Amino acid sequence: MKEKIIFVDEFNCISAIKTDIRIIQLIDSLEAGGAERMAVSYANALQKRVTFSGVVVTRNEGSLQNQLDKDVSYLFLAKKRVLDLKALFKLRSFLKANNIQFIQAHSTSIYFAFLIKLVLPSIKIIWHDHYGKSEMLEKRKSFVLRIISAFIFGIVAVNQKLETWSKSNLFCKKVIYLANFTVSANETSFVKTKLKGTIGKQIVCLANLRPQKNHILLLEVAEKCKINYPDWSFHLVGKDFQDSYSETIKNLIIEKGLQKNVFLYGSCDDVTSILQQCQIGILTSDSEGLPVALLEYGFQKLAVVSTDVGEIPAVIDDKKSGLLIRPKDALSYSNALIELIENNTLRLLLGENLKTTILNTYSEEKVLLKYINWVNEK
Repeated sequence: MKEKIIFVDEFNCISAIKTDIRIIQLIDSLEAGGAERMAVSYANALQKRVTFSGVVVTRNEGSLQNQLDKDVSYLFLAKKRVLDLKALFKLRSFLKANNIQFIQAHSTSIYFAFLIKLVLPSIKIIWHDHYGKSEMLEKRKSFVLRIISAFIFGIVAVNQKLETWSKSNLFCKKVIYLANFTVSANETSFVKTKLKGTIGKQIVCLANLRPQKNHILLLEVAEKCKINYPDWSFHLVGKDFQDSYSETIKNLIIEKGLQKNVFLYGSCDDVTSILQQCQIGILTSDSEGLPVALLEYGFQKLAVVSTDVGEIPAVIDDKKSGLLIRPKDALSYSNALIELIENNTLRLLLGENLKTTILNTYSEEKVLLKYINWVNEK
C-alpha cells in the first residue's frame, strides 16, 4: 500500500505518494556525534516519505533523542555485552511486530545487525559507513566486515573514498556514495548555551575530543591568533571522553595561557543556537569523511577554515566558499583565520556561498530522493 503525503523532489516537483518502505535506523547511542546526528536526520526525513520510520538504540541513550520527530517510532535495547540475547530477541520481536523490511545500521551497529540477520533472515541490512579515517583506509581492519558484507543488502558510504574501498574490499556490490545532509533541528525546548568571550568575535569548532580531530593544531592556531587578536575566542563543542587525549588538551590550554581564549563545552543539544552566536567555523582534522559539522556551519552561513581532508574539498571551493589548509600546518592555518578575522566582507561572502552549496547539493530533499530510488532498485 501507498499512503498520501506531500513532499518535493530534486526537480521541485510535488509528489503525493509515500513510498512503501518500512525501515529502522540502528545506532549504538544517541549522544551527540556525526553518525548519531545522521541516524536521527534519516529517521526524521524518512518519516515524511515512507510508511514506517523508527530508531533503535543499542547501548546508550542520549541528548539527540530529543530531536526525534514525534511520529518516529523509538526503541532502546539497553544492550550490555557483545552477545546480549535479551536485546537481540527484543529487537527481533519489534521488527516482526512492525513488519520491518530494512535495518539501516550506522557505523559499528552493523555487527549487531548481522546477529539479527542470523535470527531473522528475511530482514535486509543497509550499512551506513561513517568511517572517519578516510585518509588511513589502508590500515582499516576488514576481515570481519568482509564476512558480514556477504549478508548485506547495500552499503551507503559518506564519501567517495569509502565507496571505492567497499567496492574493492567487500562482497556486497550494491554500494552508493550519498553525502550527509543537514536539516534545521527543532531545538526550541532546549536550554540555550551562552558562549563565553566577546560577542561578535567567536570561533566555533564542532568536533568530539578525538585525536583525529587534532585539537592540538587548533590550540597552536589559537596561540598565534592571541598575539594580535586577544579578544577573539575559540569554542570547542563536542563529547569529552575524559581520556588521555582530553587531559592533554586541557593541560595545553593552561600551558599556553589560553584559559580566556579557548572554552570547552562538551556535548550540547542546542547546536543551532551556538552556531548563530559565532562568526567563523573551523575544522582542524587530520582525517575526515564528510563532517556533519561542516554542513551545519554552511547552513548557518558561517565563514569556514578547514583542513583539506576527506570529502571536505568537494564541499568547499577554496577561497570562494571557504578556506582550505594542509593538515598540521599551524602557520598557514592561523594566517587564513586572521584573514577572516580582519575582513568581515570576506566572511559574509564565504558564508553566503557555502550556504548556497549546501542547499544545492547537501539538502535533505536531494539526498533522500537518491536514497529511496537506490533502495527500490531491483
